[in-house]
Amino acid sequence: MDEVRIDVWLWAVRQAKTRSQATAAVRAGHVRINDEPVKAATKVKVGDVVRYRVDGFDRILQVRQLLKKRVGAPVAAEAYENLTPERPKVFVPVARRDPGMGRPTKRERRELDRLFGRDPNAGRRR
Repeated sequence: MDEVRIDVWLWAVRQAKTRSQATAAVRAGHVRINDEPVKAATKVKVGDVVRYRVDGFDRILQVRQLLKKRVGAPVAAEAYENLTPERPKVFVPVARRDPGMGRPTKRERRELDRLFGRDPNAGRRR
């Protein structure tokens, strides 16, 4: 066995929960092999680099081993090398009010709108 379908491989190495989800991801254009768009029946070989977009971020996997059947997580982890760079750490400030302070005043609401980059005139009547 020197080639396996990409949708089967993604499912076998536990990157997709079901084979149909893997096929849908490939059809939606979320999977590339060696930076080329692919179809679900495209064959993957040892040494190929697979980019799989999940939650807006790419997982970059280099194929080490070909699998046709779904296996346990430790065995699946040995079938690829994870080349994915670390996700950026994003700090989102959370606006908190002291208990019993009530609703924000008009001034506080405008300051919050400016902080979050919202349009201050979005809900206004004219």
